Amino acid sequence: MNEITRRRALGLAAGAAAVAGLTGCDKAASPSSSPSAPPPATASGPALSIPGGAIDEVYEGRRIQISMEAGGKHNGHPMPGLPTIKIDGKELHLMRNADNSWVTVVHHYETFPDPVSAARAAVRDLQGANLLPFAPAEGTS
Repeated sequence: MNEITRRRALGLAAGAAAVAGLTGCDKAASPSSSPSAPPPATASGPALSIPGGAIDEVYEGRRIQISMEAGGKHNGHPMPGLPTIKIDGKELHLMRNADNSWVTVVHHYETFPDPVSAARAAVRDLQGANLLPFAPAEGTS
């Protein structure tokens, strides 16, 4: 029973390939191998900087306002560090992902590198429609 079986040989080859692939991914992702790699994030993520603390612009005929003063909300609770985005005066619900990308209620399955890009994409997708207020499901507050 010392002979190697086809199943065992395939399992060993697949394991070796997986280890080689993961080792290559680890080296490619290390900050020392890429001089332009972003600094490591803290537990709360990198700080979001909005020039002057607020953005107020008209994009495709819609007014986008982004501010850090009030802070965003989650289920009605203030979340420090999250910006508040308003499109034509109505709040756009914004969420930060674990990889520090951003999603909105309008684009829940597409990520954006910053809140400004997320707000502009929401304006494009709304195509002139009004933004409806976000209300969490009952019983989740």
